Amino acid sequence: MPKQVDHRERRESIARALWRIVDQQGWARATMREVAREAGVSLGQLQHYFVSRAEMLTFAMEHAAEQTSDRVEQHLDSLDQPPHPREVLRVVLTELLPLQPDARATSRMNAAYVLEAMHDPTLQRQIGIGLRDGRAMIESLIRQAMEHGQIPPDRDPKIETDLILALTGFATLLELNVVEPQEALAAIDQHLDRLFRAES
Repeated sequence: MPKQVDHRERRESIARALWRIVDQQGWARATMREVAREAGVSLGQLQHYFVSRAEMLTFAMEHAAEQTSDRVEQHLDSLDQPPHPREVLRVVLTELLPLQPDARATSRMNAAYVLEAMHDPTLQRQIGIGLRDGRAMIESLIRQAMEHGQIPPDRDPKIETDLILALTGFATLLELNVVEPQEALAAIDQHLDRLFRAES
């Protein structure tokens, strides 16, 4: 049992080393050798845990998703219970944008993951599953809000889901300094206000 715990910890340590390189230097610099150096292990040790760059990236993204989910849960726990669906959507959206260091690293990792998946059918299937699950979660939340009269009944839940997902496109605009964080947040708030305008 201790060996399994150590194995997981070492894989997470390597994943964090990959995050740092991608965050600070870009995906092109994230070679197996460079990640091993950053993680303080030999290339042979790293290859014991990950046989390929794609496998290492996949694990790092899964670990990043867990960290994002933890941050979302912590934020939601600090709100009135149960949290209003508008606040749930706002927390999810803001945690997906590069507005603070951990989220920024995740955002850059996600961009690398998408680029890699363009040319790797296995990664493409994996990322597709995750995105479809996330889309289904948001659509379910919107449908529930409609059932409770928090969103006008004439809205199309699928279209509203896609519009919410489109707001994650602010990640690229923020990374390239096209918009300021407060501008992205203002746009998100205005969209959510319009979506939930059924309430008094």
